[in-house]
Amino acid sequence: MSTLRVALVQLAADADVAANLDRAAALVRKAGKSAPSLIALPEVFHYRGPVAGFRESATDVPGPLTAPFQDLAHSLDTWILLGSIAERSVDPLRPYNTSVLLDPGGNVAAVYRKRHLFDVSIDNGPSDHESARTTPGDASVVAVLEGAAQESDVRLGMSICFDLRFPELYRELTAAGAVVLSVPANFTEATGRDHWEVLLRARAIENGAFVIAPAQCGTGGGVASHGRSMIVDPWGVVIAQAPDGPGVVVADLDLDRVRAVRRQLPTQPGS
Repeated sequence: MSTLRVALVQLAADADVAANLDRAAALVRKAGKSAPSLIALPEVFHYRGPVAGFRESATDVPGPLTAPFQDLAHSLDTWILLGSIAERSVDPLRPYNTSVLLDPGGNVAAVYRKRHLFDVSIDNGPSDHESARTTPGDASVVAVLEGAAQESDVRLGMSICFDLRFPELYRELTAAGAVVLSVPANFTEATGRDHWEVLLRARAIENGAFVIAPAQCGTGGGVASHGRSMIVDPWGVVIAQAPDGPGVVVADLDLDRVRAVRRQLPTQPGS
């Protein structure tokens, strides 16, 4: 059996970048005690607050926002997925919303820039125009986690939050060999209570893949987040879920399960 142990970090970031990084690092160290092969943090774990602060928080990759976690990846000898941070783009008013994968040596192994931006207006709920402050990415990314599962490689399809509503992206990732799909998020409570678990399970079922979804909780920037970080197996079963509040949830992913589900329900691209 090929097993990948994954630890999801759930936290409640605010507008204090330094404090957020410290809290995130502490939870990563806590997660490291379970000896996972992959630790994943949520979207914008470094900052939730006014738009001006998001722009000001943007740095290069690698840079000051990745450095503490590069050291942790090396010291813990594990892969770390920085769910997303603000990365400088050619437009100083619109940085990228970028997910960064670090290898166990502390090197940047992959970078994914959020493609689908949160431009919505929910009746009696949040109204946002993420594209006014964020430059969208234009490429899908499947990263290879070399030796992550008992000396075997794992292909990780990368996405961020609102991407979850666009199933065609996950078909691309699956066609490129992904067996685990990452969805770091800052999902709003208004939409999350009805859509979060449904969409995560749908993406898992459609693609016969594991879905790992570390999430923000609490309130940041005046908007309540849903939390409920979870891991879903290729059959659509929730095998781990975080309770309310900051913390860590750990699960072992039986990667042979992907092959078994895809054999029984050959609905993936190329089947």
